[in-house]
Amino acid sequence: MPAATLHPPAATAAPDPLSITFPTPAQVQVSDWRPPLYATPWAPTAFDHFYFARPIAADEINWPVADYRYGGEFFEDIVHTGVDIPAPKGTPVRAAGSGRVLWAGYGVYRGGNDPTDPYGLAVVIRHDFGYQDQALFTLYGHLDQIDVVEGQYVEVGQQLGLVGETGAVTGVHLHFEVRLGENVFFTTRNPELWTVPPVGWGVLAGSVLDSTGQPVSGILIILTDPETGQNWFARSYGEGTVNSDEYYRENLVMGDLPAGHYLLRTAYVGTSHVAEIEILPGVVNYFVFRGLNGFSLGLPAIPESDFTPQPLPTLAPPETTP
Repeated sequence: MPAATLHPPAATAAPDPLSITFPTPAQVQVSDWRPPLYATPWAPTAFDHFYFARPIAADEINWPVADYRYGGEFFEDIVHTGVDIPAPKGTPVRAAGSGRVLWAGYGVYRGGNDPTDPYGLAVVIRHDFGYQDQALFTLYGHLDQIDVVEGQYVEVGQQLGLVGETGAVTGVHLHFEVRLGENVFFTTRNPELWTVPPVGWGVLAGSVLDSTGQPVSGILIILTDPETGQNWFARSYGEGTVNSDEYYRENLVMGDLPAGHYLLRTAYVGTSHVAEIEILPGVVNYFVFRGLNGFSLGLPAIPESDFTPQPLPTLAPPETTP
């Protein structure tokens, strides 16, 4: 994949998950229009894995709120382990991929049928494909109603329930997670690196580091369209319960970006840094910010033998229940 060209700049202890309080999703951007999505699974490079469709259909708002992304911090030491999609109450929630329902009801975090569980009514699917020889799971939280049962096989796009506000929430939305390896709170990955972008649009991932090369939390990165002046925002991940992709090693992601030319901007210890970047469609575009050294562009180096590029997953036929 061609890399974007860099031009000269213009001038640990994990928190207690039970303390999570989910904020009210912010107002969605003015334009609700999105192109259709690429077909799943979509893996334009050996290291990409857009395996999942959106859990909300295209006739509704189906993209995450921008001010509370994966890794975002709402209160001190409370880090977001998924993305929130601000669809209206009663909007159908659909399976992002085929697989078998592993959980359907209250208690997905605490266990048992606990109506005080922070996820509220939730569904978990174990998918019939994985990645790097590890199982993949998706979680759908805060539902108003559940329309599937544990053990049921579901196809991609099949209705799982309805958007609601059960559990620890202050507003109506769908909380969506991708989990890799095990179905536990601490194995999430950024869903914006796993759900397909709209056709002709791309994703931006970055490693935001200090001048010594160590990840730094809470740094605001701004992507600006120089022609329209429109801005996209994201902050580098908080510390604790979130995980980076094994290849990108990112701690910041912005999804759903129309392909084109942008300015990448931030401020660090009182100094402004700017770089030009081309967002290519259908792929993950990548940058590194290294403190006082500023931005650099281009994909990460190919890892050593401990990382094996993956082909598109083979979708297994539905299992039969005796």
